[in-house]
Amino acid sequence: MSVRILLEVHQFLWGLEANAQQRLAWKDAAEARLARDKAEAQAAAQLQAMLDANPSGQLGHGKINDEQRLKDAGLL
Repeated sequence: MSVRILLEVHQFLWGLEANAQQRLAWKDAAEARLARDKAEAQAAAQLQAMLDANPSGQLGHGKINDEQRLKDAGLL
């Protein structure tokens, strides 16, 4: 009888640990979704900045310190 009780206690404690691990996994997944959303927003902003700097997409023809672009961006 005592072995059966020990097994039931062990299974109960194992179930509690499994639930705790599941909650940690859900928390990690939520943090990963937030990090992915932030990274996607950053990438979109970087892409937009690159397109604003050179709308033709031909980076080989870009100019450093292009006064018109700097004025358009409000930096001058």
